[in-house]
Amino acid sequence: MELKDAVVFITGANRGIGEAFVQEALARGARKVYAASRRPMANLPDRVVPVTLDVTDPAQVAQAAQTCADVTVLVNNAGVAETGGFLSADALDSMQRQLDVNVFGMWRLASAFAPVLASHGGGALLNVLSIASWINRPMLGTYGATKSAAWALTNGLRQELSAQGTQVTALHMGFVDTDLTRGIDMPKSTPQAIVREAFDGLESGAPEVLADALTRQVKLSLSGDAAAYLATA
Repeated sequence: MELKDAVVFITGANRGIGEAFVQEALARGARKVYAASRRPMANLPDRVVPVTLDVTDPAQVAQAAQTCADVTVLVNNAGVAETGGFLSADALDSMQRQLDVNVFGMWRLASAFAPVLASHGGGALLNVLSIASWINRPMLGTYGATKSAAWALTNGLRQELSAQGTQVTALHMGFVDTDLTRGIDMPKSTPQAIVREAFDGLESGAPEVLADALTRQVKLSLSGDAAAYLATA
């Protein structure tokens, strides 16, 4: 799926990885980019259209799909992360908040835009996931569970949307230097590097993009006796 002359809809587009997706889509020749977020940016460059969107609001999602009926590429980037494991005091409430964005928000957008993509020959769907789809540690326990669910959702959507010719690509990566990971002392990729890998994979037709070395290492380990998700340290 080429980005040149595509019409790209990006959620969570006002900062971090989302903002990098906007810039890279323009650099690759997208005809139009819808930059969707709860608080849209001002003074956007040419070819970028701001969209007010809370992915947890079904009415706003439906309105976006109706208004932006020329979309050929949907990037499900919006996400939230809260620290804490499954036995923390507020774990259930925390996970419900994260599920509503990371899983149900992604699901709402994919469902609403599936007919739009079909009307333009199939198009493409890129879901932003995480290395946490496969490994889970107490620091990001509930977050990891939402990303595992989002991975399952993405794999299911790939099957269901294949009949209409929609390409579905999953993006996995480790820590990225954004507001979301501020305060986490770990090696981090830049948003720009991750987005370049993501769009390279999308344009090559890859069903899954492993955007950094650690992610590739973890994915490779999953079928072995020393699978990364089994480690307790």
